[in-house]
Amino acid sequence: MYGLTGQLRRAAVSIPSNIAEGQGRLTRGEFKQFLGHPRGSTFEVETQLLIAEDLGYLERESTQRLLDQVQEVGRILNALLASLDRVRTSH
Repeated sequence: MYGLTGQLRRAAVSIPSNIAEGQGRLTRGEFKQFLGHPRGSTFEVETQLLIAEDLGYLERESTQRLLDQVQEVGRILNALLASLDRVRTSH
């Protein structure tokens, strides 16, 4: 349980951390590249939540609520990535 908790925490914390680091990069391309890391972390969090449920650490309702939240973060990241593509193609 402690190992899974630590992994889940690290993956969740890496999402905003990588977004912030990417924002600090010098080019839009670098920012876009860095957004791929938190996007991958959302999938990692989803997987870890499902494992936690399978192991009996989370109730189904809690798992679903958390999955809904992490999937919303994923949608926001996808929209941000798409907007960066639109900005690039409009110039």
